[in-house]
Amino acid sequence: MSEETNQTENQRGRARRLVGRVVNDTSTEGRAKKTVVVEVVRRFRDPFYGKYVKQSKKYHAHDETEEYKTRDLVEIKSCRPKSKTKRWVVNRLLERPPEV
Repeated sequence: MSEETNQTENQRGRARRLVGRVVNDTSTEGRAKKTVVVEVVRRFRDPFYGKYVKQSKKYHAHDETEEYKTRDLVEIKSCRPKSKTKRWVVNRLLERPPEV
């Protein structure tokens, strides 16, 4: 990595990375091509009651090769906007569940 690219990365900040499961892929007829929907589940402690709460959010992520399937555990990375709803790109596959 050259010094110039390292310096511009520090100015813009790091790309956010999240881990989640693919809940909808492009293999279904009528779905958007090169797009997967990733559900990210976040656990945090409730400030008043003290119990742990799960909160989930869905992100549209770009999948150039259309290789990711439903139920895959993937890492997504923030990027510049690719469409109206896509601001993320799938970075890598972490786990693929066994076929039943």
